[in-house]
Amino acid sequence: MLRRFSLYGFLKNQQYYEPFLILAFLEKGLSFFQIGLLISFREICVNLMEIPSGAIADLYGRRRAMMLSFTAYIVSFAVFGLSNMLWQLFAAMFFFAIGEAFRTGTHKAMIFTYLRLHGRIDEKTKVYGYTRSWAKIGSAVSVILAALFVITSSNYTSIFYFSIIPYVAGLINFAGYPKELDGRAEGKVSIKGVAKHLLESLGISLKRRSLRRLMLESMGFTGFFKASKDYLQPILKSAALALPVGLMLNETQRSAVLVGGVYFVLYMASAFASRKSHKICEYTGDEESAARFLWGADFLLYAALLPLLYMRLYSLAIAGFVLLYLMQNFWHPILISRFEEHASETRGATVLSIENQAQSVSIMIIAPLLGLAVDYLRRVDYGGEFWPVGAAGAAIALTAFLTASGGNKP
Repeated sequence: MLRRFSLYGFLKNQQYYEPFLILAFLEKGLSFFQIGLLISFREICVNLMEIPSGAIADLYGRRRAMMLSFTAYIVSFAVFGLSNMLWQLFAAMFFFAIGEAFRTGTHKAMIFTYLRLHGRIDEKTKVYGYTRSWAKIGSAVSVILAALFVITSSNYTSIFYFSIIPYVAGLINFAGYPKELDGRAEGKVSIKGVAKHLLESLGISLKRRSLRRLMLESMGFTGFFKASKDYLQPILKSAALALPVGLMLNETQRSAVLVGGVYFVLYMASAFASRKSHKICEYTGDEESAARFLWGADFLLYAALLPLLYMRLYSLAIAGFVLLYLMQNFWHPILISRFEEHASETRGATVLSIENQAQSVSIMIIAPLLGLAVDYLRRVDYGGEFWPVGAAGAAIALTAFLTASGGNKP
């Protein structure tokens, strides 16, 4: 099963559009604020569907939830490729949100169920980090393929169509998952049953101080990272245009070459970080100490990124973004393992879906605000337009580091 779990991550991360998403939206004539609105809309939809989807997965069957998720992704990719108007892009984001809502939390819960059934739950950070590393290897492979697609087609839109193929393969992979990984599914779902399960799980999440803290950490670390990470794309495009190489290529092709190379290194480094995240726990003593250590490192990175972005030192800023990706992939397996300590078997997917909903809240607030700031700075030409990423990230990380405790027990 570990091979199938790893294959899921590898196929799921064949998202050929991801390294070029902002550039694809800019190609369609959108401003950074409109892009932020699209991202915010996606997160609002995920927010509305996230916890009910986790409850349905816990009660009805996690395999069915995952297959629904991949089907929704396929529809969204097709609509993204065909869309030329803003309202059509909102429709594509809606289907993408369905895919996100029914996937996040659910597959993690299946992995933890497998480990419990086989007496390996003590290996949760190591095993989850290993399977996540294959997802990052998938991302590294996908970015090379995506760059080739962009170079040959000379546009960013075609990559949405190519993304459909691995998701069809993902549906076939799910068909081989054993029924035991569905959890204690009841076989049928009522609105009353989902609502009851949801409210009970939400009540547990809000009443426990430890879970509240984890929700806030997820919003600050992962939420801000996801809202800001794609600003690397226009930075790479600006850097590509300044390079005295590849002059025979057009603007889109030159950016594809640099984006492909940087993201390949980025994803391979992320795979290493995910696989070795448990080493940070061993070094610091436990998962809580590891989390505080990573908050401190995150602050230093964002603080260093601020002047680099302001002074448009993009070659150095690119290295800073790569290190932020590395930090995120040290962080994520540790965070998920910390959540698992506070979630029962029957509420695993639901509690992890609440965690993803907390991320969605922060992203839907941060994304349009960052977009507004970048659009404004582009107009007034007050330093590099992307420096708010470093400023806001440093402020959040410093706050979390200073308020972190040495333990987070229930």
